[in-house]
Amino acid sequence: MTGIVRVVGVMGLVLSMAFLYVGVKGIVTVRPASSYEDMGVHTFYPYQALPTSVENTSTGRDKRLNPTKTVYVIDYKTLDGSGYQWHVNTGNSKSEANRILAAGESVERRVLSIKETGKYITVEAELTADTYVEGQKQRYFWMVGLSGGYLVLCLAGWVVVKQSQKKG
Repeated sequence: MTGIVRVVGVMGLVLSMAFLYVGVKGIVTVRPASSYEDMGVHTFYPYQALPTSVENTSTGRDKRLNPTKTVYVIDYKTLDGSGYQWHVNTGNSKSEANRILAAGESVERRVLSIKETGKYITVEAELTADTYVEGQKQRYFWMVGLSGGYLVLCLAGWVVVKQSQKKG
């Protein structure tokens, strides 16, 4: 039993360190809201579903036998002449991709242009540049907080174990 606890603890420790790294990196690299220009809310329409090969994130035998897998991407575009596009990964179901394409339902998305690169991102229509950036920061702060908390608990547990070993 203690072997399993130790393995799970080490796995948690490694995962929390990875999350801590990703969270800190994310906080540092989030662009300020002032670096985005709001291009307004646009209506996007699905126009094609394409199969795309991506790396198989499975492990073990499945990964060895199938290093890539096929997912279906729905491409959306605006019809207002702006030329904006948006892509959605629908997973590995061709029928689901075709259903979305056949339904032809439009999606409202806000376009935020990145001033320094000239590229753009699309976000939910109700978000602004400020709320988008705050959401990104909040996500990364949670990652740092939770992983940091786990690391503190691991350190406290290690200290308690070492103290009990000295007494016993």
